[in-house]
Amino acid sequence: MVKRIYALMIKEFLALMKDKRSRIVVIIPPLVQLLVFGYAATFDLNHIPIAVYNEDAGPAARDLVARFTGSTNFQQVATLTGEAQIGPLVDSRRVLMVLHIGPQFSRELSAGRAGPVQVIVDGRNSNTAAILLGYVSTIAADYSADWIRRSGGAAGARLEVRAWFNPNLESRWFLVPGIVGLLTLLVTTLVTSLSVAREREQGTFDQLLVTPLRPVEILLGKALPGFIIGFVEMTAIVLIATLWFHVPLRGEVATLYVGLFFFLFSSIGVGLMVSSLAVTQQQGLLGAFLFLVPSVMLSGFATPIANMPFWMQRLTLVNPMRYFLVIIRGVFLQGTPFHLLVGQFWPMAVIGLVNLTVAGFLFRRRLY
Repeated sequence: MVKRIYALMIKEFLALMKDKRSRIVVIIPPLVQLLVFGYAATFDLNHIPIAVYNEDAGPAARDLVARFTGSTNFQQVATLTGEAQIGPLVDSRRVLMVLHIGPQFSRELSAGRAGPVQVIVDGRNSNTAAILLGYVSTIAADYSADWIRRSGGAAGARLEVRAWFNPNLESRWFLVPGIVGLLTLLVTTLVTSLSVAREREQGTFDQLLVTPLRPVEILLGKALPGFIIGFVEMTAIVLIATLWFHVPLRGEVATLYVGLFFFLFSSIGVGLMVSSLAVTQQQGLLGAFLFLVPSVMLSGFATPIANMPFWMQRLTLVNPMRYFLVIIRGVFLQGTPFHLLVGQFWPMAVIGLVNLTVAGFLFRRRLY
């Protein structure tokens, strides 16, 4: 019995390694995913862009600012002179945090009272905001301990934290909109990546050659079901997110659906390319997951893109989910208007046009 099992095992290994596609599936995806996870999956924050609004010219305030700017975790990108400058910086994501020191900070410390320090954080990414506040609390605690030791006072700096767009830093408000994009990508990519492969596996693909349909018409016939399923799936998930999980939808629904259209346009092209190259449904399924895992990791779904190496940040520019997550989280949490999201719409349109053009070329080559 052992010999028979051993012989069958050897046979399966030979069959697996003899097929070029099988060798690629076994070797390449694990290496690619290891690199993606190794660089992209990090919760450490480095060089966090911050702005400083210091209304106190005293040495105590300058010392506190120096502790933030001298840390490798923070990078000062702006010095503010008025409260009106705070909103535009946070809204445009130029800074993740604003450090505001009031005019009485040094005087309060010298009088033995706690000096209030306001910290405004961008709460759209609740995970990042929580980690950032941990860094801030550590620096403030060290500063307070040093001040009390040097001056013999009874109190140090007192933090007053405000999280914009997500006041309670509820992770559900950050994760659920991301899951909307993730599930939409998953469903539409799988549906389209298996469409042509299913025809080949069932033996009905050759029948398309003798029909009056042109290749463009067949391509559209394969793409449109993915669009319809994507829109229906997205609508159901958005309703669940708002009515069941109570995630606020502050923006326009029309803006959300325009973003969905371009997102489906780009992702369906990827699915059709995979389907045109796959011979069996199993290969189509594996090809779809080969695209899905890096796409999710490089989208900012769980970890910020700013944490990734520079070359990997450039790689995310060809990932449609990167842009759709900005749209869906902006519409849900921030109420971002249409004109501010145009910069996220057109890259997905370009990606979709390239994907569908390549898919159409592969499809024509397969037909003829």
